[in-house]
Amino acid sequence: MKKTFELDFRGRKLIVEHGQLAKQASGAVLVRYGDTVVLSTVVVSKTANLLSDFFPLMVLYQEKLYSVGKIPGGFIKREGRPTENATLAARMIDRPMRPLFPEDFKNEVQIVNTVLSVDPNNSPEMAALFGSSLATSISKIPFNGPVASVKVGRINGELIINPTTEQAEISDIDLTVAGTKEAINMVESSAKEVNEDDMLEALMFGHEAIKELITFEETIIKEIGEPKMAYEKLEISETLRDEIVNYIKEPLDEALRIKDKLDKYEKIDEIKTNLINKYQEANEEQLKPEELKELLTKVTLVFEEVEYEVFRKIVVLEKKRADGRKMKEIRPLSAAVDILPRTHGSALFTRGETQSLSVTTLGALGEHQILDGLDLESEKRFMLHYNFPQFSVGETGRYGAPGRREIGHGALGEKALAQVIPSEEEFPYTIRVVSEILESNGSSSQASICAGCMSLMAAGVPIKAPVAGIAMGLITAGNEYTILTDIQGLEDHLGDMDFKVAGTKDGICALQMDIKIKGISKEILKEALYQAKEARLQILDVITDTISEPRPEVSEYAPKMLTFTINPDKIKEVIGKGGEMITKIILETSNVKSVNDVNAVKVDLEDDGTVIIYHSDKQIIEETARRIQDVVKEVEMDTIYTGKVVKVEDFGCFVELWPGTEGLVHVSQLDTKRIEKPSDLVKVGDEILVKSLGYDKKGRLNLSRKEAIK
Repeated sequence: MKKTFELDFRGRKLIVEHGQLAKQASGAVLVRYGDTVVLSTVVVSKTANLLSDFFPLMVLYQEKLYSVGKIPGGFIKREGRPTENATLAARMIDRPMRPLFPEDFKNEVQIVNTVLSVDPNNSPEMAALFGSSLATSISKIPFNGPVASVKVGRINGELIINPTTEQAEISDIDLTVAGTKEAINMVESSAKEVNEDDMLEALMFGHEAIKELITFEETIIKEIGEPKMAYEKLEISETLRDEIVNYIKEPLDEALRIKDKLDKYEKIDEIKTNLINKYQEANEEQLKPEELKELLTKVTLVFEEVEYEVFRKIVVLEKKRADGRKMKEIRPLSAAVDILPRTHGSALFTRGETQSLSVTTLGALGEHQILDGLDLESEKRFMLHYNFPQFSVGETGRYGAPGRREIGHGALGEKALAQVIPSEEEFPYTIRVVSEILESNGSSSQASICAGCMSLMAAGVPIKAPVAGIAMGLITAGNEYTILTDIQGLEDHLGDMDFKVAGTKDGICALQMDIKIKGISKEILKEALYQAKEARLQILDVITDTISEPRPEVSEYAPKMLTFTINPDKIKEVIGKGGEMITKIILETSNVKSVNDVNAVKVDLEDDGTVIIYHSDKQIIEETARRIQDVVKEVEMDTIYTGKVVKVEDFGCFVELWPGTEGLVHVSQLDTKRIEKPSDLVKVGDEILVKSLGYDKKGRLNLSRKEAIK
């Protein structure tokens, strides 16, 4: 039976429907937020893979283009692989929900959000996270939620929950915050150099709104929620646990104190391998293969628990870090620019054992990225792409299309640097930054921001200020905690928080926070933000010591640019019938056979009459500009011009004043004396003086040689 629940959330209706759709799923709700409609479903497998070393949770966010009245582009005309936005939305749902499932729960869970209708003013991503949490909470699936999220904006100092698209355009904060009723557990933000206190205020403002949504969820769960299922779990005896602890605790303690990453990991792997071999050799004859596999899984789980506990003791109680650094100390930094001679801009940034080579490429505005998604924005002129090859961690692995992690890290770097990118009017180029991770031991996304910033300046992009990024960590042990600056891989893997903060010397440009515990307090957030600021300023000093400001000119290999305006009514003349005129200009000035040739000049014609010409050769740019200006040049009455005869007829001759503009000199206007045949006086190719007599009723230009030579 269908049930409907309604909340007036900050002046907008949030409606939940249950019992009509997707009734065979383990849990399903239809969420209506204004005219945005999302169907959230969750399904759990009947059996658990107890021997799996991870929780098999899959979160999907399916954008249906019919939701915004669009037909997909391309030849296939149906939705295919997820867009970047869909991938990021799925990650944003997964990140706050995953830590809330029981650690020993190993049944596969699939959460699918289908976006059915989109009102741009009411976030489908927010509705999807709300629906995912609610569908899971009312189902039989064990889940320590509910959880919810909101967007926070700020206009003229006033904080706003879930700003409209119009409000978002003028907001200096774009913050998505998620959490439980008790605490925040996920943050994603971009901001226009906002200070730490203001960002903290926005975070807590968002959490207050989250509490309202969770109260609404709890009301619904109380009425229609199912009892939670019993589930299989691996039972580990205290005898086995104690035995393993006594065997590995001391060597693990020694291994975790090794400073070199590869040496440390090698020693930890050796301890783990010896432990597994010990139990395998002692039991392989007595146990069946399935029983032996289960035992070894238990051994591995206890090993990870001990590693986790020993690591916490070292950091929180002894106040020591594995590589010997102090809690606020950054690893050794180095930076360089102009690494690659032929690229438009390049930079190398190294922090400890993490290294990013970032390359900036400049292109014409027409080379922007076309977006085929649900957003109102249909194109993007600044992109940051992040690549993480397996050799960066000394491993073999998968190569192919970018995964969710690569897309997420690239999007974070793009958010941070987008805040300082000049406007299209100030710098009319498409800008692409690519970060190649060459080494990784934690916080490669923030290294990408640092290297990307320097490569932009080296390329001559007039960014508003240098940007640096740092990753903060949190290690808890009971009521004690320690915040770490510049976390490395092991501190991320065994820690409780990965809090990335990027910004300029004046404020924050981007935030991203993920945690493995249920939530963190305001005090921890504040301490982490200010500790990050201290580190960010140190890194900015290294960046500005390497390249203090953007170069005044773009690279000699980058396309040069010339901008001017023409009468918008003349654009069709520049393009010509079927593009004939502009194609002719491009081919002739560039001396190429195809407009797609890499050496062809690029011409962008805007609707307002702005003309932007790009090429690495300034002479080609200037010649192209002259040819376009000739096409749109207006013929002035009673003005004498030098023209070229292009055609001779019995009634007169046609004279081209400049490309695209020609007029008729009637035989009676050819000379001061009578001329019988025009060909007796002129031939094709002759240059003659003519005077403009104006246009006739049919718009034809009339010229006179007779008047010009009097």
